Amino acid sequence: MATTAMVVSPLATQSSSKNKRRLFAEARQNSLQKLSVIFDHGNKNGNGGETTWCFSQVKGTLEDDVTEADLISCVEFNHDGELLATGDKGGRVVIFQRDPASKQCVPKKGEYNVYSTFQSHEPEFDYLKSLEIEEKINKIRWLKRKNQAHFLLSTNDKTIKLWKVSERDKRVTGYNTREEGGRLRHPSRVTQLRVPTVRPAELMVEASPRRIFANAHTYHINSISLNSDQETYLSADDLRINLWHLEITDQSFNIVDIKPANMEELTEVITAAEFHPTECNLFVYSSSKGTIRLCDMRAAALCDRHAKLFEEPEDPHARSFFSEIISSISDVKLSNSGRDYLGLKVWDLRMETKPVETYPVHEYLRSKLCSLYENDCIFDKFECCWSGDDQRLMTGSYNGFFRIFERGGAGGAGAGAGGAGAAARRGELTLEASRDAAARPRQPLRARRVATTAKRKKDEISVDCLDFNKKILHTAWHPHESVIAVAATNNLFIFQDKF
Repeated sequence: MATTAMVVSPLATQSSSKNKRRLFAEARQNSLQKLSVIFDHGNKNGNGGETTWCFSQVKGTLEDDVTEADLISCVEFNHDGELLATGDKGGRVVIFQRDPASKQCVPKKGEYNVYSTFQSHEPEFDYLKSLEIEEKINKIRWLKRKNQAHFLLSTNDKTIKLWKVSERDKRVTGYNTREEGGRLRHPSRVTQLRVPTVRPAELMVEASPRRIFANAHTYHINSISLNSDQETYLSADDLRINLWHLEITDQSFNIVDIKPANMEELTEVITAAEFHPTECNLFVYSSSKGTIRLCDMRAAALCDRHAKLFEEPEDPHARSFFSEIISSISDVKLSNSGRDYLGLKVWDLRMETKPVETYPVHEYLRSKLCSLYENDCIFDKFECCWSGDDQRLMTGSYNGFFRIFERGGAGGAGAGAGGAGAAARRGELTLEASRDAAARPRQPLRARRVATTAKRKKDEISVDCLDFNKKILHTAWHPHESVIAVAATNNLFIFQDKF
């Protein structure tokens, strides 16, 4: 807890002890009031401290016939939440900008308009390995803004690109050697010297590649993460993690390598990696065996020895054929959380023995693991994200459902059953990104519940009726406001708090 320091002037030392006690009491009261504001900030919203989510917008056509290239593969807000970027399987990046009018109106609205669209990656073919390289965008990461332009990193399976997104609302006219159309003017037609002038023009948003980082990964890139120094970043594939400098494209440093000498001895792969948000020397990476490793680059150039290992002991009585598959961590985010197939876990960097909080996401699917294994859904990689104040967590599920957890609620006490009863616990919320939500703008979203038994209530859906083709894999939370973006197949749903 913060302490209050008081600076006393020479005149103050001459006051009576009674006045001193009164001043001390007032200072202490002010300090307590400040602490109360800090702890309560973000929880008071006129609805008893609970957020009421409502539909704001949906991007993309709400049609059943969807092409593979239009499926959204990643979602990312920039650092101030003014821009929201999505990548799809067709290699395109679409950037949405916050509508200025939506911020000024009362109450605020989380509305975004298309700002720029560009083709980030094209399909390629590796002739040496006879492999096709998909154009699908795996990850997008924004750089902090330093000037009028915006910069972002995008990657497919093999190549990372640094893009500059800038505006141009002026044009130069009155060239001496060129016509207005841009063609070169014959020297014989230049009869006088003119001073070019700058005139207003229609706003144009241009996206241009500034750097291309290639030929450093043998396996598919699954993660990129910017360092807090804003000069370096890491990229991870199944077996290696590389460290790059944003200004150097032809050289990277290998900082993690778990590839064994004999590939038959391979027991795990890297599933996600991320830098610490403030300590530039620390990063974490997760594995398919359900472990999270914290590495310190100050210890050695090659971080083959981790500084800390976060692993939850396995219950031998609960072990099954699917235990190793469902324990694989699909995403890791700092403040430090990890998402496996059935649940969301929050770890404290100071405690390695077990997670401090565990949130069952869709525990009701444990009885369906055989079917999920047969249709390959058990290998789906769900991302997780933090709210801007680190008090809430969000991740996706099936049937168009996504889960929001209030930290400190009943859901974080331990691994619960995860059925209809568990979903009704305080602090847990299951919502749906669907056409019904889009048809009811500004109306509060109805909480959804999944029934695990034959007897179900009117507002519940049976676990046997879940649509596993409608999966929410990618979500993003506005860094400062209660505005969330949820990718559902080819649609981007934006929800906001009903202030």
